[in-house]
Formats: sequence, structure tokens, C-alpha cells
Amino acid sequence: MNVNLGIWDKLHKLIVFLMFIASVLGVFFWYLPLIQQNQRYRQQLLTLEARLAEEEKIGRQLRSAIDSLQNDPRAVERLAREKLGWGKTNEMVVRFEQAPPLR
Repeated sequence: MNVNLGIWDKLHKLIVFLMFIASVLGVFFWYLPLIQQNQRYRQQLLTLEARLAEEEKIGRQLRSAIDSLQNDPRAVERLAREKLGWGKTNEMVVRFEQAPPLR
């Protein structure tokens, strides 16, 4: 026996559907702060990974410079001549100075 309840059956289905939608929205808004925090952490992770890559690059350059200074006497001579302004015998050293700022 199939009883036609008319509009009440349709209203019941509508209420069940709206309750389902409200439940889904409730769960979404409940987890929204966690989702936003996760996005912030991912952005922070990307920033730190980029910084780490830059620091590793600098570290490789410094290790290369240290290795060069430990094993290559010409590199030590070149560095000493640059830093101290020295020259070899019969060699002219030219020093450039900053021009005073114009007024």
C-alpha cells in the first residue's frame, strides 16, 4: 500500500537534504582554521627551503675557496696581493679610490 503524503513527503526530503548540506558546511568551517594553518606552514616551508638552498650554495662557494687556499699557492698569492695591495718585483700597483660625492 503506497500512501501519497503530497507536499509533506517533499518537505521531508528537502529538510533531510538541507540537514546534509548544513552538516557538510559545518565540517568545512570546523576544519577551515586547520586548512589555513596548513597553507601557512606550506608557505613557510617553501620559504625555508629556498633559504636553505641559498645557504647551501654559499657553503659550497666557501668550501671551494677554502680548498683553493689550502691547496693552491697561486690563490694565496693572489688573495694577499689583492687584500694588501702588494705587487711583484718590477710590477706597478694601481689603486683606485672613490671619488668624493658631488654637492
